Amino acid sequence: MFDVHRKEISWGGRPLVFETGRIARQADGAVMTTYGDTTVLCTAVAQRAAKPGVDFFPLTVNYQEKAFAAGKIPGGFFKREGRPNEKETLTSRLIDRPIRPMFAEGFRNETQVICTVLAHDLDNDPDIVAMVGASAALTISGIPFLGPIAGIRVAYVEDEYLLNPNPAQLAESKLDLVLGGTKEGVLMVESEAAELSEETMLGAVTFGHKEMQPVIDAIIDLAEACAKEPWDLPEVDKGEGVMQELVAPFEKDFRAAYEETSKQVRVEKLEEVKSKLLQAAVDKDMDDTKVLDAAKKLEKGIVRKQILTNGQRIDGRDTKTVRPISAEVGVVPMAHGSALFTRGETQALVVTTLGTGQDEQIIDALEGEYREHFMLHYNFPPYSVGEASFLRSPGRREIGHGKLAWRALRPLMPEKAEFPYTVRVVSEITESNGSSSMATVCGSSLSLMDAGVPVERPIAGIAMGLIKEADDFVVLSDILGDEDHLGDMDFKVAGTDSGITSLQMDIKITGITEEVMEAALCQARDGRMHILGEMSKSIDSSRETVNEHAPRITTITIPKDKIREVIGQGGKVIREITEETGTKIDIDDEGTIKVAATSSEASAAALDWIKDIVAEPEVGVVYDGTVVKTVDFGAFVNFIGNRDGLVHISELSAERVPSVTDVIKEGDEVKVKVLAIDDRGKVRLSMKAVDQETGEEIA
Repeated sequence: MFDVHRKEISWGGRPLVFETGRIARQADGAVMTTYGDTTVLCTAVAQRAAKPGVDFFPLTVNYQEKAFAAGKIPGGFFKREGRPNEKETLTSRLIDRPIRPMFAEGFRNETQVICTVLAHDLDNDPDIVAMVGASAALTISGIPFLGPIAGIRVAYVEDEYLLNPNPAQLAESKLDLVLGGTKEGVLMVESEAAELSEETMLGAVTFGHKEMQPVIDAIIDLAEACAKEPWDLPEVDKGEGVMQELVAPFEKDFRAAYEETSKQVRVEKLEEVKSKLLQAAVDKDMDDTKVLDAAKKLEKGIVRKQILTNGQRIDGRDTKTVRPISAEVGVVPMAHGSALFTRGETQALVVTTLGTGQDEQIIDALEGEYREHFMLHYNFPPYSVGEASFLRSPGRREIGHGKLAWRALRPLMPEKAEFPYTVRVVSEITESNGSSSMATVCGSSLSLMDAGVPVERPIAGIAMGLIKEADDFVVLSDILGDEDHLGDMDFKVAGTDSGITSLQMDIKITGITEEVMEAALCQARDGRMHILGEMSKSIDSSRETVNEHAPRITTITIPKDKIREVIGQGGKVIREITEETGTKIDIDDEGTIKVAATSSEASAAALDWIKDIVAEPEVGVVYDGTVVKTVDFGAFVNFIGNRDGLVHISELSAERVPSVTDVIKEGDEVKVKVLAIDDRGKVRLSMKAVDQETGEEIA
């Protein structure tokens, strides 16, 4: 019934298995990929014909985690998986980036890759399994995919590189690097690092590229055994006729437009040229799409040739110069921390807010539930590029850019025990023409320091580009948006003056060499040092205290057996404290209490209240108390926190007392002295030993 094909190799000390022919047989390609005991079903399907008028490659990649993969039932009311979480969105991007440039030129059929996590052994992350599985599914599908590619994770522990580390090894690692590539070169890099050197990062990429080769060979072997007949490659219309007949006469106009160094002026002139071009196309009854494609090729050739031949860029800079930078802090009143970072025509307004443990983000992942106390959110409103469109919830791009900046900053963030705040950073991109994610890194670093968050050192980021023709290449520092679109690489490096904290690379060609990467890393370091110097003119270290508008958090520790007393039955006591003092109080299972307040008076009031509750009475000490109950033989007085003690009738007064109520009644404020505490914790008190007016002891 089933025509099953299976390929198994040992990779990083664990079995990696590709199996096809048993599940999802109606997909163009379907591969069940298992690494250790983590299993991902990867499928690839493409429509047989492209939709008319489509001028881009409509590829969709969906990575989805099923709760049953980890033996869990989803939380929430509906008890089923809902919209993609952050991990699913980021992994979808992680798979999309290395496979997208590997499809045949001109292939514009709608294509969908779906990777479904079926089992998670909590030791091998499904993201790498999904990446290699997607590559295998595409390779055997017959779809014009020029792979295979492979993915790999690299760690750096005790000066050694580790292949596909487990969670324990990753926790000890100074590096978390995910790499995608082909047999010939690297296509994609995504990483977080603990201020590592350029040499160490390059070594990790080289190590990863070497170690992924057995996987590529295994996919090739699988394809040789069971791949479907390859689709006919699409006929690529080079547009030579359109170029010569219609577009070429406008070359002079395009060159003149690209001589404008201002983006706005350049865009206006390009629109004028294209408007004339399209009118000419109408007059000659030519297809608009083909005309615009030809025009784009002409533009690309103009820009690239100018850079390769004389190093002259669109805005007049050379290949290494960073655009003018302005850095300001404290720009938003009432914010806990804020910064405005401007680099050329790219600008980020970044605001930091400090909260308490109650503001932490609760994340329900396959690996288990955990809390995140550092969040970074990136927003890209349409006005930042002079457009008017609908405001939508953050998409994959916004989530990916925010995560890149988060990775760059996290290695320098203080530990929770050192800085007990929940930190949220929001980056609003107010202008964009070249790497707004790196502007977010710079602005976030400034904003955090302005808020008094004790980051170890300032962090800056820079985006690098590449123009490559045959063996000639030029690396560009601080690329513009047009250079990103028309170039061959988007290479983003963030870090401090001590090393790299994050590296992201995407290649539009079929891979780059170690020589190109080394040149890009060295040039990026020079650019990063320059940006750090410009940032330091505004602020060069964290403020000594948090902003006056931020809550003050004071931490104390109480005995574990006192936690119940502070919380009270049903939370009654702690609720009363917070309502009366206007503070926020967090208590953990170890007895650590964090009191957050906007004023020192409120904080002191809450702390005194808690200290009274947990305080232990001392023999011979005088306390203020309240009579809570009277009985025939004496009165019970609440004198410290929730502790009550007995004042025997004989200790009410120096004179004989016929009846307790002759002296005191419930609710009276009295002064008492602790006479004794027995083995069971019962306290004997005395009123007659204390002057009720002055509180002085009576001999």
